[in-house]
Amino acid sequence: MKPDRLIDSEYQDTLDKLIIKGGIIVNEGLLQKASILIAGDRIIKIFKQDEALPSQVRVIDATGMLVIPGVIDDQVHFREPGSTHKGTIASESAAAILGGVTSYMDMPNNNPPALTIESLELKNNIASKDSFANYSFYLGASNNNIDQIILADPSEICGVKVFMGSSTGNMLVDNPDSLEKIFSDSPLLIATHCEDETTIKRNLAEAVNKYGEDLIPFREHCIIRDRQSCIKSSSKAIDLAKKHNSRLHVLHISTQEEIAMIKEAQKSFPNITGEVCIHYMLLDNSMYDEMGSKMKCNPSIKERSDRLAIIEAVKDGTIKVVATDHAPHTLKEKSGNYMTTPSGLPLIQHSLQLMIELHLNGIFTLEEVVDRMCHSPALNFKIENRGFIREGYYADIVMIDLNKEDTISTSNPAYLCGWSPFYGKTLRSSIVHTFVNGVHVVNNGELTGNKGGKKLNFYK
Repeated sequence: MKPDRLIDSEYQDTLDKLIIKGGIIVNEGLLQKASILIAGDRIIKIFKQDEALPSQVRVIDATGMLVIPGVIDDQVHFREPGSTHKGTIASESAAAILGGVTSYMDMPNNNPPALTIESLELKNNIASKDSFANYSFYLGASNNNIDQIILADPSEICGVKVFMGSSTGNMLVDNPDSLEKIFSDSPLLIATHCEDETTIKRNLAEAVNKYGEDLIPFREHCIIRDRQSCIKSSSKAIDLAKKHNSRLHVLHISTQEEIAMIKEAQKSFPNITGEVCIHYMLLDNSMYDEMGSKMKCNPSIKERSDRLAIIEAVKDGTIKVVATDHAPHTLKEKSGNYMTTPSGLPLIQHSLQLMIELHLNGIFTLEEVVDRMCHSPALNFKIENRGFIREGYYADIVMIDLNKEDTISTSNPAYLCGWSPFYGKTLRSSIVHTFVNGVHVVNNGELTGNKGGKKLNFYK
């Protein structure tokens, strides 16, 4: 940490800046021992192992640690405004950086929903003061706000969120003419939640008739919100995207059939992409009786064969984006019966570590983990200067210790809701340091109190 000689003239402007020294950098398909010089909010030089380093620069010794770009999560629900008893931009972005997530894209189903450009500005203003991580906010779609969608600036807004057939709020887009207009005229990437409302309502009525409203078991969730509801809705979205050559991104895919549809569509329409969330690779319907409401989410977690197909799709690159759909609810809210318990899981603090668990279990390489959580989200959303460790890019950097365990307990996670569906699980890695735009926001696994978040920008 102490300077050992006069600063080299080439790096006069790096006094009081930082070198992350000697870590194993995982980046762009390679693992290599190197050092990173940060000045201000940027990476200004990457030194190979045998290159001389500048002196009189602050140093963090990364020997033996993995050094990766910050994780980009394309789907979170930070609950602000409207449901701040569940989470806030401040609380949930703090949990994010503790887990190595340095950028997030927040969903519009707030109270009130974010259906106008003005409502996005409200969220941006909150985040500019409170967010520990970089941020962007989806514009919500409705049956009658195409005027707002057309006005949206794709360099400023990550996408438009379309609830294709089912929504937990009042954002259901079920008018065929509205859907046609959105897919034909949107200047933004179209991110979809694909479940068919008619199918779900029919299945729910059958479950109520069979069990009564108060006694529906949680294992019925994947029957009520079944695979056919997802297949029907995703098929409609893909057909519309093909018709209008739209940028379609199908969120939280839960069935092997949807994967097959996307894989086939990508042969001719590379703008059709998909995302999966970490819990769909770890849980299946055999676990409902044990976990109950703590694994109730939409779309539902389905069969083991779907879980394995999702893993394979991430492995082979059919699906290149892994996220969380982080959706906190209080334990009190999650303690009701099936009909009263809301869907959604808090996950963002441990998603990277859970993916590393899959790596340590021999499923993914480290290069694949970094691609699916860092590189590909940046490329898919066309995020400017993030998602990679490159000279000139923003210094969003995470350091990971593979030799230090981390157990998820009542004091860990940092979510405002205070719980995790993976409570008690011991993870074989720890997030040691996180930098957001060169700001040291997590030091030795603890929040520093510094906030480094900036609004994400996108290239067209």
